[in-house]
Amino acid sequence: MTSHAPDWMRGSPAFFRRGEVAGQALNILIRRAVSGRWPAFLAAVALWLSSTATARASQDPPTAAPETLAYGAEPLQALDFWRARGTAAPLIVFVHGGGWQNGDKRGTQRSQQVPHYLSTGYAFASLNYRLVPAVNVETQAQDVAMALKYLLERATSLGFDRKRVVLMGHSAGAHLAALVGTDGRYLETAGLRLGDLAGIVLLDGAGYDVAAQLKEAGPRLRRTYREAFGSDPARQRALSPLSHATAPNARSFLILHVERSDSAQQSRALGEALRAAGAAVEVRGLSGRGLSGHMEINVRLGDPSYPGTTIVDRWLGTLW
Repeated sequence: MTSHAPDWMRGSPAFFRRGEVAGQALNILIRRAVSGRWPAFLAAVALWLSSTATARASQDPPTAAPETLAYGAEPLQALDFWRARGTAAPLIVFVHGGGWQNGDKRGTQRSQQVPHYLSTGYAFASLNYRLVPAVNVETQAQDVAMALKYLLERATSLGFDRKRVVLMGHSAGAHLAALVGTDGRYLETAGLRLGDLAGIVLLDGAGYDVAAQLKEAGPRLRRTYREAFGSDPARQRALSPLSHATAPNARSFLILHVERSDSAQQSRALGEALRAAGAAVEVRGLSGRGLSGHMEINVRLGDPSYPGTTIVDRWLGTLW
């Protein structure tokens, strides 16, 4: 169905500049609700969440505009980079969600993450990657690896410590971060190693075992997974981080989930497999039900009053 949403609901640059909604996840929810792809009551939920998140974000001091850097030749092979206030800082590299078909790096500009991590001494990068159906999920994971290569090769000029790099992703971005951190071929193709990542933070992903997700998903979510992962069981296994959780892996993982049964089950299963293979793993559940909890973990991470912020900050402190 063709969307009749106005320009600001379709994720235009003007929408992000005006900050009408805090975060790309809210943008996606509103767009789909307005287009009729989700029940009408979700539109009201989305609008309520957006106004709440925007009000909260507006209370924070403004964050300096990022540097936008191209890590490849295609328009979506780009990232936003915020320099740390000091030198030789740790770096967080964030991978947005959006069902592998939507989302944008600019969503972090209205979240709590950037101001929080800059204030605690980190540099921060938010990636775009090419989207399904223009490319496949394998290419998306390779885009993430190539963005990491681009950043690590410029660590000195960008002012961060290349030995203290953490990859973080939300939703589909959590799946891609987990895949890059377990299937070493993506980093190897980019000229990197799994050891180049100090750790990985996964925020309420549920694609760690694609076949299991397809079995349990409802019609709408199943369609999203079919569009991303196809119907070939071998390909689904190859794109499931759980299938690659035997060593070697990135050395440390923090896996967070909210009160969604699929995310909770898959987070625990991935954590157990990684732990059995020798990785340091912490799996934690957070309050927040369904789609609202799924979006809240992304929008509010960095808010000192949000429990996930304390968990992530403490875990980061154990890495170095």
